[in-house]
Amino acid sequence: MTHENELIKRAQNGDTASFCRLAEAYERRIYSLAFHYCRERQDAEDLSQEAWLKAYAALASYRHESSFYTWLRKITINCFLNHQRSSFFRSQRQNSEFLSGATGDTHAHPASEFEATLQNRLVVEKVMQALADVTPKQRLMFLLKHHEGMTYEEIAKEFDCSLGTVKKSVSRTIAKLRDKLRVNEEPGDYISCAATQSLR
Repeated sequence: MTHENELIKRAQNGDTASFCRLAEAYERRIYSLAFHYCRERQDAEDLSQEAWLKAYAALASYRHESSFYTWLRKITINCFLNHQRSSFFRSQRQNSEFLSGATGDTHAHPASEFEATLQNRLVVEKVMQALADVTPKQRLMFLLKHHEGMTYEEIAKEFDCSLGTVKKSVSRTIAKLRDKLRVNEEPGDYISCAATQSLR
């Protein structure tokens, strides 16, 4: 039995310390997904906390049919969708916190690194602005495809919708990003550069 499986077993038997150790291993990924989705730090913290509370309450139902993170992500997605139907998310659009976290302190780098960091920061800013122009549902589908690496089929199953609906949604988001960034590359090349690097 792996170390993680042992922690899961102990947590399912009521050992809260073991659950906390599991949470420490994945809290950054869950928070990152929440922050990219709702784009506001406090909302992301609240949403992440709710996901962990639901995961703790449902821990007995985990049957090792998928990885523990996949199970956590499913719970987190459900939290997204539930709050999307309510007025949970604030209307303000804030990019500064994401950008500062993504780029770090540029003064500590040589001029060449500073220039590269600045260019990356501008790309990230444009990506985030473009994602602000799509619906929360479209943004979530895009993040699951290009930030989480889920397949179209997996996303369709999570949203209980057709494969075509997911592909159309992701395609529209890509078109928004390409237009915002004014790129002429093929969608596959664009995603590799802008999404997987800038959104992590």
